[in-house]
Amino acid sequence: MSDGPDLVLAITGASGAPYAVALLHALCRSGRTVHLTISGSGAQVIREELGIEVSLKRFDPSVFGDPGEGRLVYHHHADFSAGIASGSFPTGGMVVAPCSMSTLASIAGGITTNLVTRAADVHLKERRKLILVPRETPLSLIHLENMVTVTRAGAIVLPAMPGWYHRPRTLDDLVRFVVARICDQLGVDSPPIARWGMPVLSEDAGAP
Repeated sequence: MSDGPDLVLAITGASGAPYAVALLHALCRSGRTVHLTISGSGAQVIREELGIEVSLKRFDPSVFGDPGEGRLVYHHHADFSAGIASGSFPTGGMVVAPCSMSTLASIAGGITTNLVTRAADVHLKERRKLILVPRETPLSLIHLENMVTVTRAGAIVLPAMPGWYHRPRTLDDLVRFVVARICDQLGVDSPPIARWGMPVLSEDAGAP
């Protein structure tokens, strides 16, 4: 198991639940302790897109399958007593995936009404890595300006925009590409993907 610092994953109510679940698996399989929090709308999107019922009050990690060798710690989105709500709790970075435009706006405005936005605010003020993964189209000027604001504050905006040069054959290939780019930013082992200037992986080699 990795001795790297804990990581934080927040799932909010934008479309893109497959990215979130695949990322959760990748982070846990890297051997890290992952602190997970899910907004109410995030749970709704997971249900709509993946058919997975997530109880936020009585969370059962088995709904996401085997998380791997890492340790998964769940926090309710209204629990401000969670360690990740404080800058005194050390982490190696946080990802909001998918990141809704509402969550983006709250982070840009420093509005911390739930654990997701509070933990994100903590990562900004502590100068830790914060990765926001929006999935929205088209983007309004407000969305774009909020992205500029959080980037200036130190966040990394990593839109869920998969590449095509790796010649994806399945939806999983596209999901894996985005997850790998997020893992690259966190400095953790990522799912195998073909990279620019490198040979395209065979179908078997790219399997999770």
